[in-house]
Amino acid sequence: MLVLTIWPLFAVILLGFALARLRVLPPEFWPAAERLNYYLLFPALLVFTLSGAPVRAPEIRELGLAVVALIGLAALILVVFRRLRGVAPGRFGPAMQGVIRFNTYLGLALVTALGGAAGLERAAVVLAIAVPLVNVLSVLAFRDAAAPTGGVGLLRSLAKNPLILACLAGLALAFAGTGLPFGTGTFLDLLARGSLPLGLLCVGAGLRPETLRSDLAPVALVSALRLLAMPALAALIARLAGLDPVSTLVLVVFAAIPTAPTAYVLTRQMGGDGQFMAALIVAQTLAAVVTIPLVLVVAGLG
Repeated sequence: MLVLTIWPLFAVILLGFALARLRVLPPEFWPAAERLNYYLLFPALLVFTLSGAPVRAPEIRELGLAVVALIGLAALILVVFRRLRGVAPGRFGPAMQGVIRFNTYLGLALVTALGGAAGLERAAVVLAIAVPLVNVLSVLAFRDAAAPTGGVGLLRSLAKNPLILACLAGLALAFAGTGLPFGTGTFLDLLARGSLPLGLLCVGAGLRPETLRSDLAPVALVSALRLLAMPALAALIARLAGLDPVSTLVLVVFAAIPTAPTAYVLTRQMGGDGQFMAALIVAQTLAAVVTIPLVLVVAGLG
């Protein structure tokens, strides 16, 4: 049953890869599609989902704390490792992103398929907390790299992030209890329906298997941390926090999915090792076909 639920999602990713390699669509289509999704469709999904989330419920607060604990603990362990091994910022930045960032489109598609509306609702809460947190930690991981990062510049970047703004808007509506009046809910729902399939197609279109020719050992290590160690840590935190089954599913899924393709863009902007980051994205996306079902079965969630 689990395989039947998951394989169509990866089939859409493979379809995107095939469409891009066969040039069925012009190459300029994919960057435009990514921008459309990033700035409009995906924010619409976040606002629509978060606006009705039961943000005052105790289980939501517990899930939020679990997300902070998971990401914070993973980042702390990586920082300690960096101090011990003396990893250069340009390499440490991709490694940090390879462990704590996640492919949002795949995560939302998975929790929707496995957890239904309740799973999507909890996932939106996870994103509201995790998106700003991983962005801050990812930028800080490049500290002392070629591109300088100041506090003001970081805040300005976060303030212009459409996903963060959408999360804040959705949470504000949820706390206000006003919902989405005057048909805006239907409008945002229509936009949101296109976000996940388009996002998965773009993920496939962005895959570059040729990047795997170098850095095999560090790529394997970081990918194992992301795809195996992170979901194990998430399951442990969920148990210690006493999360309900739906929240546990969402936390483990977001810990088990591969890193985000957008990590490559940030790596390039921050003067990091872009080839290393690209290899991590490809390796994790390909390996996740096997590791995600394995993790969910071992965790008793499949």
